[in-house]
Amino acid sequence: MTSIKAAPALTAPVEDYLKIIYDLSTQAGAAGTTEIAAALGIAPPSVSGMIRRLADHGLITHEPYRGVRLTKSGRRAALRTIRRHRVIEAYLTKALGYPWDLVHAEAERLEHAASDELVDRMAAAIGEPTTDPHGAPIPTREGTLEEPALRTLDSIEGGTRVRIERVRDEDARQLRYLAELGVVPGREIDVLSRAPYDGPIELRVGRATQRIGPGLAREILVRVVEGG
Repeated sequence: MTSIKAAPALTAPVEDYLKIIYDLSTQAGAAGTTEIAAALGIAPPSVSGMIRRLADHGLITHEPYRGVRLTKSGRRAALRTIRRHRVIEAYLTKALGYPWDLVHAEAERLEHAASDELVDRMAAAIGEPTTDPHGAPIPTREGTLEEPALRTLDSIEGGTRVRIERVRDEDARQLRYLAELGVVPGREIDVLSRAPYDGPIELRVGRATQRIGPGLAREILVRVVEGG
């Protein structure tokens, strides 16, 4: 019987892998090697080596043709990193006045250096936020996270009122553009119509009418407003 080696120190690359695997698994149930490589911007052979290492240390399981999944300890480690990242984003925005389009890159750098105690103090200082500036839920200190069931804006039919819950945060220019349109978490908007064949989606945002493409709409997660 093969024993599992002691878990490695969670270096920045290890934490990045676990975060990506968590995100991809949440979307598709498991993460494929090719998808992990694309998300990290590296070659698939490099991913294969790290996957073996993480599996050896009991942080993931990997079955050929079935993808990569986090173990209980791997999930716990991923959520610790996600908590640090999202609390740092919220702190930079609320306490230091950073614009929402700049905090992701800063948090990517700081999340590996900040201790859990520092992050807890940051969270307490800004009133224990439950979401980051882009609407993503923040894991609790105990390592739990509720991922609400949301829909992408491109899946919504015309004549529907929705509440914007979350937007993808990796692209700073995209965030600035959405802010200019008024398409931000917490805002209720109306989907007026959807042109066929991947045409533009017409929205009413406040008193203004805006049009966005389906590619951008897929980056916006919403909840239908009942009776809206």
